[in-house]
Amino acid sequence: MLPDPTTALPDSSKDCFARDKFADYRDDMGGVGSFTRHNRTLYIGRIKETGDGKETEEVVVRHFKEWGPIERVRVLQYRSVAFVTYESELNAQFAKEAMACQSLDNDEILNVRWATEDPNPTTKVLEKRKLEEWGQEAIAKKLQEGVHEEFVDAVRSIKALEDGTVLENEDEDEGQDYTEQPISKRRRLQESAISSEQAPQSSGLLSTDTLEGLRYFAELRKRSSDVSKIVGKPNIIGLIADYGSDDDE
Repeated sequence: MLPDPTTALPDSSKDCFARDKFADYRDDMGGVGSFTRHNRTLYIGRIKETGDGKETEEVVVRHFKEWGPIERVRVLQYRSVAFVTYESELNAQFAKEAMACQSLDNDEILNVRWATEDPNPTTKVLEKRKLEEWGQEAIAKKLQEGVHEEFVDAVRSIKALEDGTVLENEDEDEGQDYTEQPISKRRRLQESAISSEQAPQSSGLLSTDTLEGLRYFAELRKRSSDVSKIVGKPNIIGLIADYGSDDDE
């Protein structure tokens, strides 16, 4: 069955046939494909041209539109090559397998592979715009499904985290959402930084931190000396501690 473009796959690392994608394409641009790039364009080689480029384009469209809506087709005349871009990557995945080693109108054996990235800047801009439109449509769909409150809270928390502000109901709401927890932590860090700046600084040769460290080590030395008086010191011979034998009284 043809994939439904309106239904996204649960796992983007798999294709429409539930096969695992890879990080990189194969050297011949065949196989399942890569999960690092959203590719909707197929390379079709070994086309037998019997007319001009316009006629060849019509033949390619007629055979490849069976597998889904086509966004654009580009034919390289006299090179027996065409590029077909589908509106959905799922349809491109299906068409690649369906048309591999098949023929058009002249009994040729097609070479169908994934197309490499188009270096044309205009094409890159169009592709980026297409991805943004899909993202907006996905967000609008989620809003219509009734999860808009959670989505708005999440966006609000992320925005507050970026700006360094604190949500108004952070301390008032005992059942606060998990998305607001980073804001609370950020505020505590800011308050601790402010309190450390307001703390009195030592005007002598040693800083306040150095004096506190000296007091700490002095207290440790005092406690260790008290313990040694109670327990007693072992006799040290060289680097080996002589604790005596069990027969000594």
